[in-house]
Amino acid sequence: MLDINKIRSDFPILSQKVNGKPLVYFDNGATSQKPQVVIDAISKYYQEINANIHRGVHTLSQLATDAYEISRGKLQNHINAKFAHEVLFTSGTTHGINLVANGFASILKPGDEVLVSALEHHSNIVPWQMLCEKTGATLRVIPMNEDGELIMSEYDTLLSDKTKIVTVNHISNALGTVNPIKYMIDKAHEVGAAILIDGAQAVPHLKPDVQELDCDFYAFSGHKMCGPTGTGILYGKEAWLNKLPPYQGGGEMIKEVTFEKTTYAELPHKFEAGTPNIAGGIVLGTAVDYMNEVGFENIQQQEKELLEHATSRLLEIEGLKIFGTSKEKTSVISFNIEGIHPYDIGTIIDKLGIAVRTGHHCTQPIMTFFCIPGTIRASFAFYNTKGEIDVMVEAIKKAQLMLS
Repeated sequence: MLDINKIRSDFPILSQKVNGKPLVYFDNGATSQKPQVVIDAISKYYQEINANIHRGVHTLSQLATDAYEISRGKLQNHINAKFAHEVLFTSGTTHGINLVANGFASILKPGDEVLVSALEHHSNIVPWQMLCEKTGATLRVIPMNEDGELIMSEYDTLLSDKTKIVTVNHISNALGTVNPIKYMIDKAHEVGAAILIDGAQAVPHLKPDVQELDCDFYAFSGHKMCGPTGTGILYGKEAWLNKLPPYQGGGEMIKEVTFEKTTYAELPHKFEAGTPNIAGGIVLGTAVDYMNEVGFENIQQQEKELLEHATSRLLEIEGLKIFGTSKEKTSVISFNIEGIHPYDIGTIIDKLGIAVRTGHHCTQPIMTFFCIPGTIRASFAFYNTKGEIDVMVEAIKKAQLMLS
């Protein structure tokens, strides 16, 4: 079991006040807060070993390179990738998805199909639309039901020998739905299609095993799992990464350059052009260490209890409707109150120190499906408490009275 007071003391921001009230931070789906050990690691890098990597024989460069590659190894172990060179450092999930989509521009042709799900974040829709416009391929959508679940029978029907890649999130950022990705991966492979999993909302809550899943690509961001912003990982199977062309040209990703021809470096450097976010990459390893020390079983138990408590308490509020009632769900609740715009609720409870997200959450197709402009989204992390949920519920009741 978690010592929640000890955990909360690890996060300096949680002790501050906002608008004169103790901060209640329920916007973890947008970004997580950072423990002191991560903050200290950023400072330590710049104070002690700041240097460019892979390019210098001097001591600081070698120290920075070693730390960066040690972090890559930590991420490899964390997701159980077979090889370290299958783990690419990126600036985040969006970067990783765009890297793969750009690579498929050399593979797709008119008549080919790309499958996306109705539950996707815009960053896992728009790159594929752009790809289809460029190549003449067709974008097909896996539909959802009123509970916010993908309809697997429709997915099975959509799959064919025309399907070249399927792309789906592990967990929905807007609804908290946990998708049956193992089933989806296996079915995609039956028709010879590749599959990319957007793991941005999954990695704060669980440890994906990419070998067990057998996914071809898995992308996620560091800032949602206690790490720095501007960091992320794209896992890709070795065979696929060797097949795809580089995403960007520049330093580090080359083997030899002449004006007549350039040859590319081996993995992973082929996809890591230019000076990366060195500090961020190193400290992402620190964040993973921290979360593993807390323990993902403990994280999941704490967040399960928070979700159950929040669902029960919120449903006490007259006129409140929760969107996303999937049987498999993680710690996100999207809801509205009849007759009140979500922005108005969010603005009022912010004055009481409570941070929630309001709007379409970069998932406009989901909002269109439910015929709503957006929702209020409360997203929980392992450092949150049931007491904070009670504070939020009472604040929402006050806001409802003010706006009625």
